[in-house]
Amino acid sequence: MTLHAAPPDRTDVLVVGAGPAGSAAAAWAARAGHEVTLLDAKAFPRDKTCGDGLTPRAIAEMQRLGLLDFLEDRPEIVGLRAAGYGRTWHLPWPGGSLPAVGSVVPREELDTRLAEHAAESGARVATGWRALDVGFDGDRIGSVQIAHKDTVRTVECRRVIVADGVKSPIGARLGRVWHRDTAFGVAARAYVKSEVMHDQWITAHLELRTADNNPQSGYGWLFPIGGGEYNIGVGAMQTAKRPASVNLRRLLQRYYDQRMAGFRFTSSMVRVRSAMLPMGGAVSNVAGPNWMLIGDAAACVNPLNGEGIDYGMETGRVAVELLAETDDYRSAWPALLQQRYGTAFSGARRLAELLTHPDFLRVAGPLGMRSRRLMGVALRVMGNFITPEDNDALARLAHLLGSRSWRSDTRVPFS
Repeated sequence: MTLHAAPPDRTDVLVVGAGPAGSAAAAWAARAGHEVTLLDAKAFPRDKTCGDGLTPRAIAEMQRLGLLDFLEDRPEIVGLRAAGYGRTWHLPWPGGSLPAVGSVVPREELDTRLAEHAAESGARVATGWRALDVGFDGDRIGSVQIAHKDTVRTVECRRVIVADGVKSPIGARLGRVWHRDTAFGVAARAYVKSEVMHDQWITAHLELRTADNNPQSGYGWLFPIGGGEYNIGVGAMQTAKRPASVNLRRLLQRYYDQRMAGFRFTSSMVRVRSAMLPMGGAVSNVAGPNWMLIGDAAACVNPLNGEGIDYGMETGRVAVELLAETDDYRSAWPALLQQRYGTAFSGARRLAELLTHPDFLRVAGPLGMRSRRLMGVALRVMGNFITPEDNDALARLAHLLGSRSWRSDTRVPFS
């Protein structure tokens, strides 16, 4: 299935960006009978700075798309190995309404397969075409200017789904504003070889320290890709008021050195990349009369673990459902995002801000790691493995606390 189709002169739905969010949206829109064009600025396969982990939420979306067969030869991850402050806990995925397994797939492979699936579903996929600007017909987008090398063209469109990532240049053109007063993430990742050929757990080290041995908000990770290869990375949280004054690459190298003995690395780190992540719906202007921002472009990233693949695919699916309900998305799309994620993101942002305080980490870290039961609760809450369908005691408590956090927000998510 080709990912290099020529863009048409006009299309019904134009999706900008072929990451998990955009490809999922294009697949669902094509399945619903829309004429769909999916653009991405890069030629595939292409790398993306990411931990490569697929949580149970992401597995649920892969299942909805009919792509579980793609994961058959990938690692089956049964849960989280949480380490820090002198303890290690093996925490199975909490289940509930979500699958009980996860996986790890490099983004260059995952994104390629999802884009191929969009093409198989009936979307026209044009990679190597960059969206430059939008043209308005009144207050609605009437066309998008695109470029491939030295060729510049215009595609007329009725509706636009913007999935162009964390920087979202088209989103910025449409008025998107990222608010950095709430917690956001910075991260670096690389790949490394190990004598440990197989692992059913993703590993998170919750005790990161700076060179002078002070607690550093965030965590280090090792995610098994299979065959002795691992995605290794570190992430830190910060706000505009409390920037993370840390050299990410040095922190990653220190983390690699610390994990050398336990994971028996056989190579140095390669393909080191870093990124900055808006999280928790900390953006304004996520919709207009005939456009919607989804995935990373809408800051649909978990504020407590940096996970965005699952939210990307979810928002791609839900955005297409909205296409059938209304012709004006300017209030309907923010309201839908707030309904699905608002209270969870609000509560998570508040906790993430606490975690940027070193004094809070000094107390909360050792205290939390004392109890396996408490860490199991933390996994479910911090991983946002609570869906609207869950109605157990912990889910009800999380919904309640999230609602209270929402009512006290000076700027609620997606506003």
